[in-house]
Amino acid sequence: MLRSILLLLDAYRRQHSAPDFTTLRAMLFYVDEYPEKRHHRHESELLFPKLRARTPQSRELLDQLDHEHACGERNIREVEHALLVFEMLGEDHREPFERVFARYTDFYLAHMALEEREILPLAERVLTEEDWRELDTVFLSHRDPLTGCEPDDAYRALFTRILNVVPAPIGLGPSLQATRA
Repeated sequence: MLRSILLLLDAYRRQHSAPDFTTLRAMLFYVDEYPEKRHHRHESELLFPKLRARTPQSRELLDQLDHEHACGERNIREVEHALLVFEMLGEDHREPFERVFARYTDFYLAHMALEEREILPLAERVLTEEDWRELDTVFLSHRDPLTGCEPDDAYRALFTRILNVVPAPIGLGPSLQATRA
């Protein structure tokens, strides 16, 4: 979703047009709802404590990731606020919004890469079958549609709306050129 927003912002900038703020807000809401409120909470409350209980390895890294999770809500609010400023106060605020969003995206992608490179291999080595069953139960109960899973009923409409309004080829909506014609 973050990469899609970057592509969309780039397309709007190249066309010298204001973005579709409603769509951007919906996309940021999605980022806030799935990774920030659901996925990170499950990692910090379930996965990381299990890893700490099984091994002394990577405790500093787990503390760092927990801290990053704790900062996540504040960080996404900063992005949402910068978008609102851009929408309400105009073009002079495009660049500050894009800077805040790029910083958030860089931070978030580095966070994900660290988890994938360090934490998942550690979990594969030290967690028991019982640990994995419990983790699967929790993580599968809140599946992210962007990973190919069917969204929860409450979020199906949001995900479908985003997919259908984001311009092609990023989403399924009309291309930016078609909407400007």
